[in-house]
Amino acid sequence: MGLDNTVTRPHEQLARWLDADMTAVNVLIRDRMASEHAPRIPEVTAHLVEAGGKRLRPLLTLAAARLCGYEGDHHIRLAATVEFIHTATLLHDDVVDESARRRGRPTANLLWDNKSSVLVGDYLFARSFQLMVETGSLRVLDILSDASATIAEGEVLQLTAARDLATTEETYLRVVRGKTAALFAAAAEVGGVIAGATEDQIAGLRGYGDALGISFQMVDDYLDYGGAGDGIGKNLGDDFREGKVTLPVIRALAAGDADERAFWTRCIARNRQEPEDLARAMALVRKHGALEATRDEALAWAGQARAALAPLPDHPLRAILSDLADYVVARVH
Repeated sequence: MGLDNTVTRPHEQLARWLDADMTAVNVLIRDRMASEHAPRIPEVTAHLVEAGGKRLRPLLTLAAARLCGYEGDHHIRLAATVEFIHTATLLHDDVVDESARRRGRPTANLLWDNKSSVLVGDYLFARSFQLMVETGSLRVLDILSDASATIAEGEVLQLTAARDLATTEETYLRVVRGKTAALFAAAAEVGGVIAGATEDQIAGLRGYGDALGISFQMVDDYLDYGGAGDGIGKNLGDDFREGKVTLPVIRALAAGDADERAFWTRCIARNRQEPEDLARAMALVRKHGALEATRDEALAWAGQARAALAPLPDHPLRAILSDLADYVVARVH
């Protein structure tokens, strides 16, 4: 399908271009999330899958495959696989974080219970591996299984780093690469692999996904401390309340005085927060330019994402993917 110039946001352009493929992905998702014996599985899964969201990860798989000239149908299975992995991690994350809302709606663990969320997440992981195997590609299986392990590792690292004010930017980046960028990178890479792209192109797609994922997460961390954004998918102050030491906090802490450090120690390290503390935390990250620094870092990663696309064919999809890297950061203003 040709580019629709009336649609301005890159993710909307991507969805419009790949509309037929994404329709097939949605059909496959609904088919594979069914369960004859446990109706709670499709109930819980549908609550998340049908809640909206940009579907960036499966769109990356579809775009990568089409960009590299793929004409088969395994990219549909891989896009569904990526969405199942992502949905499983969201179900587990909401339990770990004790979240009550996601994308403006009550979380599955709030509507049902933690046990249902964990077990349905496990079911979706299992379903994702069934879909991977159906492609018959051992390399695809290797990439996505490695990403699944890396995501879990990143989440555990984040858990152990929570409330630790000694967390370095290096550790923060390792968490981001694990919990977010790993699936972006794998989603783009497997699209190239299934299309039989060159090794340079596959490496370019992986590099694009990795840098895009890092930029995406940094913007989310920016938005948590009050940066104006598109209002999608982020509840103001969640990271602060959960004691996550993200880049805005690391930068503000490094520039703060003894009184400010005592504030962060009480709120984050000791988990003693008052209702007015979020407003002060937001003021401190602004005072020390930590929000601006986080945005600049996200912009730099977006630039790396665009540069990684250089080996890919000259194609409208490549232009949209390049614009998408800019849009991820343009969500903040």
